[in-house]
Amino acid sequence: MDAVLLARLQFAANISFHILFPTITIALGWFLVYVRLRFARSGDQAWMQVYRLYVRVFALSFALGVVSGITMSFQFGTNWPGFMERVGNIAGPLLAYEVLTAFFLEATFLGIMLFGHGRVPAWAHIGSTVLVAVGTTLSAFWILVLNSWMHTPAGHTLIDGVVHAQDWWAIIFNPSMPYRLTHMLLASGLTAAFLVAGLAALRWLKGDRGRDVRFALGSGVRLAAVLIPLQILAGDMHGLNTLEHQPAKVAAMEGNWETGSHVPLLLFAWPDEAARNNQFEIGIPSGASLILKHDPAGVVPGLNDFQGQHPPVAPVFFAFRIMVGVGVAMLILSWWAAAQLYRRGEVTPLVARALAAMTFSGWIATLAGWYVTEIGRQPWLVTGVLKTAEAASTVPAPTIAISLAVYLVVYAGLLLAFLGVVTRLALSADKTPHAPIPPLPAAQAA
Repeated sequence: MDAVLLARLQFAANISFHILFPTITIALGWFLVYVRLRFARSGDQAWMQVYRLYVRVFALSFALGVVSGITMSFQFGTNWPGFMERVGNIAGPLLAYEVLTAFFLEATFLGIMLFGHGRVPAWAHIGSTVLVAVGTTLSAFWILVLNSWMHTPAGHTLIDGVVHAQDWWAIIFNPSMPYRLTHMLLASGLTAAFLVAGLAALRWLKGDRGRDVRFALGSGVRLAAVLIPLQILAGDMHGLNTLEHQPAKVAAMEGNWETGSHVPLLLFAWPDEAARNNQFEIGIPSGASLILKHDPAGVVPGLNDFQGQHPPVAPVFFAFRIMVGVGVAMLILSWWAAAQLYRRGEVTPLVARALAAMTFSGWIATLAGWYVTEIGRQPWLVTGVLKTAEAASTVPAPTIAISLAVYLVVYAGLLLAFLGVVTRLALSADKTPHAPIPPLPAAQAA
């Protein structure tokens, strides 16, 4: 493997690990706001038991997200110095805004959110939970502004090959940002919903039928049932936006080689880039034209129009189908579980086992969607402005390979540890009603 490919794999490994945890915390923070308000309104300790469990999951996810994010940011300098040299005038300020408006907010109030119940007034604890949730959303906003600008750059000018900001409003609200941000926030909501419901289902299967388990299970299932149709709608709109601005990516997603009408929706195929065709096609006639153009006779772009300028087809093609497949499974299971909760007040063991099995299904869908987005941008790092190979460093391939191997081993260990700790937290959840903790005396506090 050459150095550029190894550097891409290393960054992919880092961002794949990193994105798992913000995908949880962005929406889980708002779920905790909801639970905390339910407790404040009802005084029911079961809601506080839900809060105590999932705030620990939030804290663990937040910690791993911060650490992996710092590691990832170093690679801008070690593996991709050309990125900041060429587009640092845009990327630098956007990353700084994320730190100043989001990370500082989260870091300041996280301690009160975690340890403040009973030690500070209820309004302060609720307010801290709200501010942490706002911080996670702001963080997603700024990161997705930068990522979207890399896909659909706007509001800039080139001077001697270096990008300079010309219109920050156009940079921030670039053509794909609203769609990408909405798609990601809904993905986070679904990830958190299935995490909450899945851990509650696991406890239910182990014989814990407490009210806190029922509250968590019902909240997670209903949230998922509401969000998945919205995600399907947002995904359709995002696809239409991508068709307008990145047609080569859409052609790879559809596995469509020749521009034409009545293009089938391929349920399965094996793309062959050497022969520039597909093997073993199974498709729905005119399906792709109908979805992308809302017209069965609509013309869909083909990969042969972008020879040498389109992404690797197979990874984008299969990742897109994994994302859609997981989304369909989410739709079926969440509506099935919601119907059972509505009719009988509880789920059957079969549905509970399915929910437990899909606890981390949001991760699979998010990673698959992220691969579609990022691999689908190739060969560009910033579309039409900077190619990936132009930004790579001169670090030798063996050096990158060694560090990549170390990253993979460490991340595999951390991921297994995270899954084990989260499962243990759920199965050993404290069900003892906690009395409010009085504040420390002034002398001890000092």
